[in-house]
This record gives sequence, C-alpha cells and structure tokens, in this order.
Amino acid sequence: MGNSISDHKTSIKAPGWPAAAAIVIGNMVGIGVFTSLGYQLLGVSSNFSILLLWVIGGFYAICGALCYGELVASRPRCGGEYHLLSSVYHPCVGFLAGWISVTVGFAAPVAAACGIFGEYFVQSIGLENINGKVPAVVMLLSVTAIHLMKLNVGGLFQIIMSILKFGLVLLLAISGILLGTEGSWDFSPSEGEWNVILSPGFAVALFYVNYAYAGWNAASYVAGEIKNPAKNIPKALLLGTISVLLLYLLINISFIVSAPKSEMKGQEEVGLIAARYIFGQSGGNLIGGLVAFGLISAVSAMTWAGPRVTQMIGQDYKNLSFFAKTNKNNTPINSVLFQSLIALVMLLLVDPYRIIIYLEFVLNLSLSAAVAGVIWLRIKEPNLSRPYRCFGYPLTPILFLCMAIYVEWRLIQTRPVESLWGLGTVCLGLIFYFCIRESGDLKKNLNQ
Repeated sequence: MGNSISDHKTSIKAPGWPAAAAIVIGNMVGIGVFTSLGYQLLGVSSNFSILLLWVIGGFYAICGALCYGELVASRPRCGGEYHLLSSVYHPCVGFLAGWISVTVGFAAPVAAACGIFGEYFVQSIGLENINGKVPAVVMLLSVTAIHLMKLNVGGLFQIIMSILKFGLVLLLAISGILLGTEGSWDFSPSEGEWNVILSPGFAVALFYVNYAYAGWNAASYVAGEIKNPAKNIPKALLLGTISVLLLYLLINISFIVSAPKSEMKGQEEVGLIAARYIFGQSGGNLIGGLVAFGLISAVSAMTWAGPRVTQMIGQDYKNLSFFAKTNKNNTPINSVLFQSLIALVMLLLVDPYRIIIYLEFVLNLSLSAAVAGVIWLRIKEPNLSRPYRCFGYPLTPILFLCMAIYVEWRLIQTRPVESLWGLGTVCLGLIFYFCIRESGDLKKNLNQ
C-alpha cells in the first residue's frame, strides 16, 4: 500500500481554506461559462429564462456543497466520491464512483478545457492557420509538470491562477454591463414563460448549465491535504460555490446585453464574440487571450484533484498499488501522469463536446449517491461526530435529490444514447471491480 498523504502532514505545509476555495473556483470556472450560453440559446431565447437557468443551477450546486460539507468534515480523506461512497455504503459503490472519476470524470474536462484554450489562444493572436491543439498540448504538459512539484507550490499556483481568472471574468462581466449596447436589457418574464420553463428545450439547456457548475465538490478530492479539513473544507465548498454563482450571473448578463443573440446562438466561443462587441476586434482578441489564459486555472485544479482519486484507489487495492506511488514531493506521480495521458489522448483524438451530456449523466449518479449518504448516515449513525452539520437538513439534500432525479429523467428522455453510454460505463466499472477486488479488509482507510 502507498503512504497516505496524512502521514506526511508534519513534513509538508498543508494549504488552508483559500487553496481549497481556489480549487473549487478553478474547477467550476472552466469552459462551461464561456460556451454554455450558445447551446442554451438553441432551446431558450428569453433573457428571464436564461438567468433563471443559472440561478437554478447555482442553487443546485449550493445544496450539494452544503451536503458535501457534512460528509467531508466527518471523513476528511482525499478521494472525493470514491472515499465517501466507500465509507458510507460499500467499497463497491465507492469504486464505481472512483472508476467514473478516473476514466472520464477529470480527463475529459481537462481535454475540453485545453482544447478551448488552444482555440481561444490562436484566434486571439490572429493565427487561425495554426492548429489550436499545439498550444493546448503545451499547456497540458506545463500544468502537469507544475503539479509534480511540492504540494505548496501547486497550491500557490492554483490560488494565483484562480484569482487571476476570477478577476478577468469579473472585468469582462462589468465591462459588458457598462459598455454593452448590441444586446437586450429586457429581463422581465414574457407571456407564456412558464411553458418555456417546463419545455424540453429548457431541460436540455439546464444540462449545459449544470456542466458549467460542475466542480463545486472539488475540494472533497484533496481533503486529506488541507489544514484542518473539518473546518476549512465546508467553508471552501460554500464560499467557492456562492462566488461562482454570482460571477456566472454577472457574466451572462454581460453577454446578453453586449452581443446579439443571433450571433451567439449555437456558437462555442461566446466569450470571444461578446468581448469583440464590447472592446472592438483588437480589444476583444486581447480579452479572448486573457480568457484563454484563465482556463489554465481549470486545468490546474483538475490536475490537482483528479489524481488523488486514483491514488486513494491504489492505496486500498494492492492490484492497483502502482497508482499510490508518490515522488519525493509527496505527489502521486503515476496518478498525475496517468490522468494527463488520458487527457492528452482525448485532446488529440476526440471532440470533447460530444461527451458533455454523457459526463453529466454519469457524474450526476455519483453526486446523488453522496448527497443521499447524508440522510443515510443520519439514520444509520445518529451519534457520528459531525464537526459540520448540513444547513437546512433534511430539506437541503431532498431538494438536491429531486433536482438530480429530474435531470436524469430528462437526460434519458432527450439523450438516450448518451445515457446508455453512462450506464455502460458503470457496468464496465462493476465488472472491473469484481476482477481486482481482494479478500482483505478494504475498509481500513475508509473511515479516516
């Protein structure tokens, strides 16, 4: 078995809640907020409905963050859903969640973020003839190298990049609100708005919004590396998620009032389109380049968080102990390289946008199981030490689960092929679990 990160806390300075909040913000503010509006406009045109989508998605994420705060505070170990579901239910359930995270949960968004970075970068500098995958690969390899260094170096890098990205997006949002003239300022509900909200188009748009909010749980993946996780992780989850909700509302108002919807409808590079309307061609290209620069934070956050899942699996399963190996900096070197390799292959060979819905389906299963675990543990272990208790319990987890069930139901209705892919991924993980499971006690680390 590999050594637990917690065994090295005396030798390595553990980051505090700012680093944990930075990883939440870094994970959340990725490609989704710069691309989702284009897809939303395919099914929803009302300004009121568009903002309502972002409010609903943010409320969903906040409910999840509050629930995760209770779980992680009582079980502050790295690994996210893998560790939480293993300890709450059974190692098999946790392994399935870990399987999803390892195979697609982090690698695919990393590949997508790198791909968008490359496209924004080459267009911003006016070199469209250059393949955007070249700067994308360079960025991926550079971030990987940084996260093979000391933990506090990676943590500091994440804080700096998240602050810069948050500031850049905020600048774009405020500039659009103050200077935007080509869009619409009418955010009042129109006649028949309720029919729009209940329509399949609204549900499909919500899928893309939820993808943009994905990552609110990111701090749970590095809980074992954070100082005083029982206090700092719930704080980071909540503050990070609320900050992103407010930022998303501002940036989407900015997009809507700055550029004609017809120009953004169905387009991926909404941020660049809006920036050109706000600042002109040259100024827009500059802002687009800065947005691309900001995507480094998302890749960094996922390169920090994702490999910790693989590392924890390696610690618990002897047949996978290769992934538990750490270098002299206590970084899970093989896990980091493995995730980056998968991301590199996907970046070069796969169109990341084709798997957004698929990711939404499978990741929602893990999130829902974890949130349901809050209710299950309250019943199963009422006397369990809970340094943080979920605000609004039991309404908070119930609301989250109701929304999750609605999303999954609509996904099955509107995207059956992608949903079947998701179920197929779970089935493959189940088969793999029974192939590598051991007769020994797999739970020895699960309640730490």
